[in-house]
Amino acid sequence: MKQTSFSVCGESLSAPMHICGFFDSREQQYEVIIPYIMEGLESNDKVINILEANRHGEHCRCLTDSGISITDKLVSGQLEVLASENTYIKDGMFGAERMYAMLEKTLLSASRAGYDSVRACGDMVWALKNLPGTEELLQYESNLNLLTPKHSCSLICMYDVSSFSESTIKDVLLTHPYVIKDGKIIKNPQYLDPLELISNHSDFISSLLKS
Repeated sequence: MKQTSFSVCGESLSAPMHICGFFDSREQQYEVIIPYIMEGLESNDKVINILEANRHGEHCRCLTDSGISITDKLVSGQLEVLASENTYIKDGMFGAERMYAMLEKTLLSASRAGYDSVRACGDMVWALKNLPGTEELLQYESNLNLLTPKHSCSLICMYDVSSFSESTIKDVLLTHPYVIKDGKIIKNPQYLDPLELISNHSDFISSLLKS
C-alpha cells in the first residue's frame, strides 16, 4: 500500500485514517471539508462525497464558490457526489455488509484507476430516519477499522452533534481512531479496537433518535 499524506484542520496526516467529524452547524462542517476536498482534487486523489440528494445542489454550489471546477472533476470521475439514498440507505434500508462491500469495491477501483488515495466524506444524518438496518451502524463503523488499513484512504464520517443523542455520540466515539471537534483533529483516547468492541459491546446502540 502506498503511503500518502493529507491535510485536515491544518494538520498534516498520513493515510489510512478513519475519522469522526462532529459538527454543530453546516458552516463549521464546510470550514473543515472544503480545504480537505480541494487539496485532494488538486492532487491525484479520488474524492467521494455522500450526502442526502436534496443537499446536492447546495453542496456543489459551495464547492464551486470555493473555486473548484465541479463539471470537469465530475466528468473525469475524480469527484463523485453520491446520494445517501443510493448508498447507505439504498432500497430504504441500511446494510452494514452491503455498504462495507461497496466501499471496498470503490477503494480497489480507485487504486486500479491510478489514484494515489481516496478521500471520502459521508454525512451520517440518514441514520436519524431510523430505517430498517440502522441498528447495524456501529457494526459498520467498527468494521471500517479492519478495511482502512488495507488501503490508501481517509474517511470522514460527519455527525451533527445537535441532532444525535448523547448516547449515540458516545458509542460513535468508540469506533473512530481520530475525531474532529471544534475545528481540530485529535487522536481519540476512547477508541476501541474493532475486535475488542464487538466482543464487549454487543448492544452498541439503544436509540438514534433523541428522546
